[in-house]
Amino acid sequence: MPATLAALGVGSNLGNRLVNLRAALRHLKATAGLKIIQASDVFETPPWGVTDQPYFLNGCVLAECALQPEELLKLLKGIEGKMGRRTTRRWGERVIDLDILAMDSLIYDSPDLHIPHGHAPAGFRADPSGANSPTLGASDHRPHGRRHGVGFS
Repeated sequence: MPATLAALGVGSNLGNRLVNLRAALRHLKATAGLKIIQASDVFETPPWGVTDQPYFLNGCVLAECALQPEELLKLLKGIEGKMGRRTTRRWGERVIDLDILAMDSLIYDSPDLHIPHGHAPAGFRADPSGANSPTLGASDHRPHGRRHGVGFS
C-alpha cells in the first residue's frame, strides 16, 4: 500500500496525562510503517459520552503510514495495551487512547473501525487546528478546549 497521511488522536485522562501522551508518541515513533511528520499542541478537553470522569489531555499526530487501516488499528491497540490501558466502561477513563481520526480522504467502515472517526474529541477530527497543530486540510473543525500551552513531542 502506498503511504497515506494519517491523523492519529492521542488522549489520556488518568495518571500523569502529559507523560502518557509523550510515551505514546515515543511508541509511535518506534513503529515500522509509521513516520511521524508533526505533533500538535496539547489541549485539555472535557470527557465525551461519560462525563463523570477527569478531563482529557488530547493531541493529534500526523504520520505517513504504509499500513492498511485494520493493521494500523491493531498496532494502536497493541501500544495501548503495552501502556496499561484496560477495558472499563464504554467512553470511560483511560491511561491512553489512540484513535485513527483520518487517513487521507479514505472512507472506511467495518464493525471495528470507522474512518473518518465519528467520535473524536471535539475539534480533533480531520483538522486539529491551532498554532503548531497538524492539519489534513479541508475541515473547519477547531479544538474546543483549553490549550495546555505545550506540545507533546
